[in-house]
Amino acid sequence: MYGLVNVAVHDLVVSRFGAPAWEQIKQKAGILLEAFSSMEQYPDEVTFRLVRAASEVLGISTDEVMRAFGEHWVLYTGRGAYGQLFNMAGNSLKDFLFNLDALHTRVGQNFEHLEPPSFRFDTLNERTIRMHYHSSRKGLCPLVGGLITGLSARFATYVDVEHPVCSRRGAEHCEFLLTFPSDD
Repeated sequence: MYGLVNVAVHDLVVSRFGAPAWEQIKQKAGILLEAFSSMEQYPDEVTFRLVRAASEVLGISTDEVMRAFGEHWVLYTGRGAYGQLFNMAGNSLKDFLFNLDALHTRVGQNFEHLEPPSFRFDTLNERTIRMHYHSSRKGLCPLVGGLITGLSARFATYVDVEHPVCSRRGAEHCEFLLTFPSDD
């Protein structure tokens, strides 16, 4: 993963739990770097070690760490250098979601070895869509749930999220059911 992810993990921990917690997490994860470089690639295992260490230090599950990170990622990248890309991806939560693959294609122009997830959507009815999440990285589905929560806040649009099909339970990919409130 690119260092931008680990920089955002650092930002999440320091902003919510303080610099001492970040130092504990780095130590427990065996990270000797003073700081991550956003544009440098790091082995995925570095990020996974940070998540496991954060879980232990903060006393929350790894799923909770990933959900919090997903939510934070939207705020972190949306207010930073990628804010303009976010703005171009859509003016509503549904539009943004439907444009996720295009957004990742644009981001990939700056990150040569980016391995983004892929999303496909089925419209089930006027209020519900099924989001198919495909990724070469297994176990990140709680992060996706957090991303949806962060996007929901960004667009001030409530969405009920269910995760009935999961690759961690043997499925080929994850599926999320997203139900939006009625317009009336």
